[in-house]
Amino acid sequence: MSTSDQPRTGKATPATTAVIPLSSGARWRAFWVCAAVAAITILDMTKVNVALPSIGEVLGAGSTELQLIVSGFVLTFGLTLVPMGRLGDQRSRRTLFVVGLSLYTLTSIACALAPTAGFLLVARLLQGAAAGVQMPQVIGMTQELFQGKERGRAFGLFGATIGVATAFGPTLGGLLIALGGPTDGWRLIFWMNVPLCLIAIALALWLLPDTRTRSQRPVQLDPVGVLLFGLSVVSLMWPFLFTTGAPTDNPARWWILAVFALFVSAFIAWERRYASRGRSPLLPLSLFGVESFRNGTLLQTAYFTATPAMFLVTTLYLQLGLGLAPVYAGMVSIGFALASAITSWVGGNLVTTHGRIVVVWGLVGVLVCVAGLVLTALFSDPAWTPYLAAAVMTVGGAGGGLVIAPNQTLTLADIPVKQGGLAGSVGQLGQRIGAAVGTAVALSMFYAAIYRESGSHDDLVVFHDAYAFGMLSVGVFLALAFLVAIVDLTARRRQRAGDVAETGGLVP
Repeated sequence: MSTSDQPRTGKATPATTAVIPLSSGARWRAFWVCAAVAAITILDMTKVNVALPSIGEVLGAGSTELQLIVSGFVLTFGLTLVPMGRLGDQRSRRTLFVVGLSLYTLTSIACALAPTAGFLLVARLLQGAAAGVQMPQVIGMTQELFQGKERGRAFGLFGATIGVATAFGPTLGGLLIALGGPTDGWRLIFWMNVPLCLIAIALALWLLPDTRTRSQRPVQLDPVGVLLFGLSVVSLMWPFLFTTGAPTDNPARWWILAVFALFVSAFIAWERRYASRGRSPLLPLSLFGVESFRNGTLLQTAYFTATPAMFLVTTLYLQLGLGLAPVYAGMVSIGFALASAITSWVGGNLVTTHGRIVVVWGLVGVLVCVAGLVLTALFSDPAWTPYLAAAVMTVGGAGGGLVIAPNQTLTLADIPVKQGGLAGSVGQLGQRIGAAVGTAVALSMFYAAIYRESGSHDDLVVFHDAYAFGMLSVGVFLALAFLVAIVDLTARRRQRAGDVAETGGLVP
C-alpha cells in the first residue's frame, strides 16, 4: 500500500505550512507541554474508574451517583469543547491553556476535599468544564506547530501519550488507593492533579508560543448556536447518564432522545442560516463535507465508545467478581499502555505511506483483545485470569496504538491549520460523547445481569455473565469502527483507481 490511501481534499483547503515560525527544538518543547496537559486530563478520566467501589463505600454513593461521577465529567467536558476550540482558533490558545489548567487545579482540590457524594458530583461537573477549556488547544496547537511527516510523528507521539494515559490510569489509581488506604486513598487521585497542573501552568507560560490573533473584530461565538449545541449534547447524553441497569431505571428517559432530534435539527438549521448571512457559525458544517474528516470522526467516536468501557468493565469484574485489590486490577492494563505507546509511534510514521490500512489492522488487534478477554474470564482458572487478561490486553494495546494516532493524522490532514482547534474539538467531542454513552451502556448491561441473576446462581457465574454482557456492547461498537474504516479504505482505493484511469497512470 502506498499513498493511494492518503486523504483527499474535500471542501476545505489544507494548509501547507505551519503558521508558527519556531525552531524545531522550540516546536517540540511546546508539543510536549501540550501532550502533558492531555495526559493529565485523560489520566483523570481513567484513574477514577478504579476508585468507584471505594467512593461508593466511603461516601455512600449508589450506582446512579457513581455513574454520574464518571459520565457527568464527560458531559460538561463535551459541552465546553467546541465553543472553546472556536475561541482558541480566534484568539490565544496559550491563554486558554492557562485558564483551563488553573480551573482544573481548583476543581481537583474541591474533588479531593468532597465530604459527600453530591459535592463530589458537582466538583466533577466543574472539573469536566475546565478540561473542555484546555483540551481543544492541545490539538489546535499541534496542528499549528507541525506539517507533513513531522505532523504524523507528532500525532504518533500524541497517540502514544493518550494510549499510555488511558491504560495506565487504572494502575495509577489503584496504587494511590493502596498508598492512602481504603477510606481516603481515592482522594489522592485528585490531590495528585494539583502539583502536576501547577507545573504544567509554569511550562505553558514559559514554552508555549503566543498564538493570539490580533483583530479589532469582537470574538464570534454564535450564542444561539452555542445554546442549541448545548441542549443537543445534554438531551443526547441525559438518558445514558441515568442508565445504571438497576430495576428502578425509568424507561421514560429514552423519550428524551426525541427532544435531542428536535434540538439537533434546530442547531443544523440555525448554523446554515447563520453561515448564509456571512457570519461565522459555531460549527462550520462544511467540515463534514471533507470525507477524510467525516470518516475519521465517525471512526474515533465509535472506537472511544468501546475502549473506555472495556477498561471499566474489566476493572469492575476483577475487583467485584474475583476480589482483586484495586492496585492489582489496575495493573492488568499495563501491557496495553506499553504496547500502545510503541505502536502509536510506529503507526504515526507508517500512516504517511500506508494510509487507512494501518487503522484497519489496528482495529483487528483490538477486536481480538475483546474476544480474548471474554474467553479468558469465562474459561480460565480464576487464579490465572488476571495474568492471562494482562497478556491479552498487550495484544489489544498493540492494535490500539495503530488506531488513535494514525486516525488523528488522517482525520485532520485536509483541514486548514487555523481551523485545527475547532476540528480537533469536534473529534474530541465525539470521543467524549462516545465514552459517556459506551460506559453507560456497558455498565447498565453489567449491573443488569447482576440484578437479574443474583440469588439464582453462584457469585462467580453471575459476574461471568455480567462481564460477557458488558463486553458485548464493547464488541459491537468496535465492529462499527471497523466497518467505517473498511468503507473509508474502499472509497480511497476507488478514488485512486479513478484518478489513475483519468490520467493514464500519471498520478502524483
